[in-house]
Amino acid sequence: MSCAHGLVSNESIFSIDASSLAFGPGAVAEAGAQLAALGARRVAVFTDPRVAKLEPLAVVRASLAAANVDFEVFEDCHVEPKDVYLTDAVAFAREGRFDGYLSVGGGSAIDTCKLASLYATYPADLLAYVNAPVGEGRAVPGPLPPHVACPTTSGTGSECTGIAVFDLRERNIKTAVASRRLRPTLALVDPAFTATLPSEVVAASGFDVLCHALESFTARRFDTRARPPSPGLRPMSQGQNPWSDLGSREALRLAGAFFVRATLDASDAEARAGLSWAATLAGIAFGNAGVHLPHAMSYAVAGLVRDYRAPGYPDHGPMVPHGVSVIVSAPSVFRATSATGPARHLEAAALLGADVHGAGPDDAGELLGRHIERLMQRTRVPLGLGALGYTGADLDALARGAAVQRRLLDNAPMAVDEARLRELFTGAMRYEGESRS
Repeated sequence: MSCAHGLVSNESIFSIDASSLAFGPGAVAEAGAQLAALGARRVAVFTDPRVAKLEPLAVVRASLAAANVDFEVFEDCHVEPKDVYLTDAVAFAREGRFDGYLSVGGGSAIDTCKLASLYATYPADLLAYVNAPVGEGRAVPGPLPPHVACPTTSGTGSECTGIAVFDLRERNIKTAVASRRLRPTLALVDPAFTATLPSEVVAASGFDVLCHALESFTARRFDTRARPPSPGLRPMSQGQNPWSDLGSREALRLAGAFFVRATLDASDAEARAGLSWAATLAGIAFGNAGVHLPHAMSYAVAGLVRDYRAPGYPDHGPMVPHGVSVIVSAPSVFRATSATGPARHLEAAALLGADVHGAGPDDAGELLGRHIERLMQRTRVPLGLGALGYTGADLDALARGAAVQRRLLDNAPMAVDEARLRELFTGAMRYEGESRS
């Protein structure tokens, strides 16, 4: 019997990639032993000025010393890193001749560490590895030194993904490098380290969790893509698949149970641990499925900011925290995408705690969008682009900035062009608040 596999044009295979993981109180104290076991003898530690003064870095220092691992600390990672800040990080990594990397902090520190390791190991112009069409989209040439990631926020999931994001200031947009080789070797997650986070940071990072799970759960299906000519060309963001659904559903359930509690009460250890686990699961989910429109739009929202300064964050100038830039367009997006999969949108709303009793397919988008708005109100996150200083005069620039994010747009459950993005941004300009409740 002849094999007919060659006649199949659509993908029929999904792949599973994930960092190794240790989760729970005391996990970060194992960093030194874990890096020693990975063969690292000289380690670059990346963190930011705030975390450098806190317990997580003290634990890391003691752990590395106990394991007789030599290390140096780079503590100048910036929140929402810009391309100009990466130069020093790469120079530190290159000159230190490190054979291992350790990141301690939020997604910005973890992403800075990923990029420093990449450009120190395989030197190239900054745009060489950046996703096309913004950059060349060049493949990472080979393996990177081991990287142990220790998150201190509950949101980005960067400890479980092969994605590193930064601001490209000359274009006023965020962009990214994405490669399986960037995925940290090991994630060490101690939820107790989130206890000192300000409520504004918990809210912003928590909405990143929520969108990672929602976007993975509603992305285009993996089997709607063309089958690649070789396994190595299968995209990392392959679309919604049975593996990503597992993590997305549980992350949404946990976010529904713990997100508001974790934001409003720093002493609620159960809630902050639950949100940390949700962040990890959502990171694993979107690290395989990918995200779509809210994240694509967020890159323009963050890149074009003029005057907004986020409470609870270091004041280094105008800045929209990543989770805020993502969630601010989400209600508009999910009202539009609900037609592509109303049952999934209703299920997601229910997992987040919305009352879906008696709701039908035509109600899905409005119900999910309204519930997200309620969560934004309860956690005191800016309700609409207008609250970030944007006006109708910015719509064209926002749409142009999002339109170049092809890696994300191509993962959406519906086709969008610049005109459609403008409509979605228009819908996100401001929400009606309590009048929708």
